[in-house]
Amino acid sequence: MPSEAPRLIRSVRLPAAVEKRIESDFTAPPPPDAPLDTAAMLALAEEQTAFAMLVTHHCPLKGADVAAIPDCVKLVATVSVGLDHLDVPALLARGIKVCNTPDVLTDCNADLTMMLILAACRRAAEYYTLMKQGWGRTLEMDEMLGIRVTGKTLGIVGMGRIGQALARRARGFDMKVIYHNRRRLDPAQEEGATYFENLEEMLPHCNILSLHMPATPGAPPLMTARLFGLLPRGSVLVNAARGALVDETALLDALRSGHLFNAGLDVYQNEPNPNPSLLALPKIFMTPHTGSATVETRTAMGMLSLDNVAALAAGKPLVTPVTH
Repeated sequence: MPSEAPRLIRSVRLPAAVEKRIESDFTAPPPPDAPLDTAAMLALAEEQTAFAMLVTHHCPLKGADVAAIPDCVKLVATVSVGLDHLDVPALLARGIKVCNTPDVLTDCNADLTMMLILAACRRAAEYYTLMKQGWGRTLEMDEMLGIRVTGKTLGIVGMGRIGQALARRARGFDMKVIYHNRRRLDPAQEEGATYFENLEEMLPHCNILSLHMPATPGAPPLMTARLFGLLPRGSVLVNAARGALVDETALLDALRSGHLFNAGLDVYQNEPNPNPSLLALPKIFMTPHTGSATVETRTAMGMLSLDNVAALAAGKPLVTPVTH
C-alpha cells in the first residue's frame, strides 16, 4: 500500500468490488462488522487521520457533529443521492467538501417502485402469507381480489430522473401518466405525460399515486388527511422516496376506512422501526428502504464515491459535488 494513498473511513461495509478497490487504492481500516454511528465515525476519523469519510444515513452529520469533525477530514462522501442526514451548509462552511451519488440508482429505484405498484394492487403481501401458511383451500371467486394495473392512471409527484424512469415503465402497462412537479418538463421529457401545476387538482384523477420528491427537513408531511381525501376511493399510494412525505396516521385512517385500497411502502417516518400499526395491516406491501439494493447499483454508488475521493486527493474537481 503506497504511503500517499488517500486515507478514508466508511460507516458501512460496501460491496465486494468496492472493498477490493479500497484495499488496493486507499489507506483504510477494515470494513465495520455493523454500521457505525456518528460518534464511532468521528472517533475513527480522529484515530485514522482520515482525509475522507464515506457515510450513509446510519451516520448523520448535523449540528454539533459537524463541528466535531477533525480538521484532517476534507471530504464527506455520502453513498446515497439523498442528503437528509447531512447539514450540507455547515459542512461547506467548515471547508469540508460534500459529494453524493446521483444518476447511478435511477433505474433500480424505478424498478422497485414498479414492484411496489404491482404488489400493492395485486395484494402480494397477503398472497405470500397465505402460501407460506400452506394455502389449504381454494379461494372463492370474489375473495382476496386485487385491482388491475393495466390501463390505470398513475400520478407521479416529482418528475425528476426516477419519476421519468417510472413513467417509462408505466407506459409498458398502458397506464396514463400524469404528474406534478415544480416546473413543467419540456415535451421530449414528458413523452405524453400530462402536467398539473397544482397537486390538489391532480389527485382526484389518480388511481395510483407515487411519490418521488425530496423531503425538506422539518417541513410538515406532503400527504395529509386532507390530501388523501382528494384521491379517488379505492386508490393506491406508493412511496419509495422519503418517509417524511407521508402523515402515517392519516395513511392508516385512509387504509382502515377503505378510502385507500392499499399502499406500497419502501420508506417510513421512523426507520428502521416503522409504525407497528402499519406492520399490523396485512394488505400493505412493505420493503425495508431497499430502492438501490442491487449488486450493480450499490457497486456503482460505492465506486462513484471512491472516484470523488481520488479526484479530490489528486487536486481535481469532484465528480459529483454538492454545492449548497
